Amino acid sequence: MASWRLSALPRGLPASEIERLLARCERQTAVGLRDFAVLSLLARLGLRGAEAAGLQLDDIDWRAGEVAVRGKGSRVERLPLPAAAGQALAGWLTGGRPRCGSRAVFVTVRRPYRQLTPDAVRQVMARACCRAGLTRRGAHRLRHTLATEMLRAGASLPEVGQVLRHRSQLSTAIYAKVDQDALRPLARRWPGAGR
Repeated sequence: MASWRLSALPRGLPASEIERLLARCERQTAVGLRDFAVLSLLARLGLRGAEAAGLQLDDIDWRAGEVAVRGKGSRVERLPLPAAAGQALAGWLTGGRPRCGSRAVFVTVRRPYRQLTPDAVRQVMARACCRAGLTRRGAHRLRHTLATEMLRAGASLPEVGQVLRHRSQLSTAIYAKVDQDALRPLARRWPGAGR
């Protein structure tokens, strides 16, 4: 059994900080619409930066409300597209994305139009942290936030692993922290103790 130090466990952001990240995107500009859509997908779907960067227009099934995600090992998995993330994506595609030959969802807003790279997605997160007045954090932090919020809402570890598309339960197990205060009422007194 691996022993985890608390500092080694992934920590998410408070919901208020995620809302600040999203609220500070200037949605009157093409860059702001794009950044808002990228951050929304990272936060609401738990996408990795490379997965967001790799999205193609054909990956979105608007009628089914799904998005196909190409993850690690070239696996393609279909995920439901939450309404808030879908609206952010639609805003970018209809109001910000330049008309160009690229089939990538996320492209640069100036010529020559190019697909965003995973590093560019990291820069989107860095700029968002700066605008929100937060310490710079990586895009992966939004993935951890989704996992911890799901657990707080009562999801099981296998459900979290399915949403995060983990191949191994060990990858998801790092979110299994013991909440001693919640367990205390369930514990029985040790026989003979407290007499």
